[in-house]
Amino acid sequence: MSSAPTAFSRIEQRLRGEVGRRLVHASGTGIPLLYLLNLITWGQARALYLLFAGGAIVLESLRLIVGLDVWLFTHLIREYEEDNIAGYVLYMLSSTVTAVSFEPQVAVPAILMLTLGDPISGTVGGEELRVVKRPKALLAMFVVSAAITAPFYYTTPIVVVCGGLAGTIADGVKPIIRGYVIDDNLTIPIVAAVGIRLGLELAGSL
Repeated sequence: MSSAPTAFSRIEQRLRGEVGRRLVHASGTGIPLLYLLNLITWGQARALYLLFAGGAIVLESLRLIVGLDVWLFTHLIREYEEDNIAGYVLYMLSSTVTAVSFEPQVAVPAILMLTLGDPISGTVGGEELRVVKRPKALLAMFVVSAAITAPFYYTTPIVVVCGGLAGTIADGVKPIIRGYVIDDNLTIPIVAAVGIRLGLELAGSL
């Protein structure tokens, strides 16, 4: 006679697949939130990103080279990532590059577009893989990205628009280079940060 499912097993079932991936995605909001709450400095935030990116590289190397198999890999890695670098590594690398390369007023909203905007647009657009996302997913990403940028640059609307557009393009358009689809986990924060910086340049020249 089988026993009733435990609380842990029920949670595990719910975290499998896309729901789990999006929750993990959103968990990346933690470091920017700690900074915004003045619980850590930006230098400490950068150090955490470097630490986590290094850990992700080591973990992924063990998965691809040694064959390490843990719960995270079993339930959260997509089928097409099984023999390739997984999205969580690209996620950490792009967030780290953005945090190290840009000041916090630019890096924080750009990273939040990845941690919050991407899973929201994914939920709206569905699970299908497309070179260009559906209009409703693009619209959702723009609204979320602009809303994330607005509190930082509410006095300069052009920055909000540029940030929103950059985040939307990075999330909604997946270029293919030599047959390899460029993952938006790699592009969103970097492109969004460049878009915000461009908006600041345009605002300064007006």
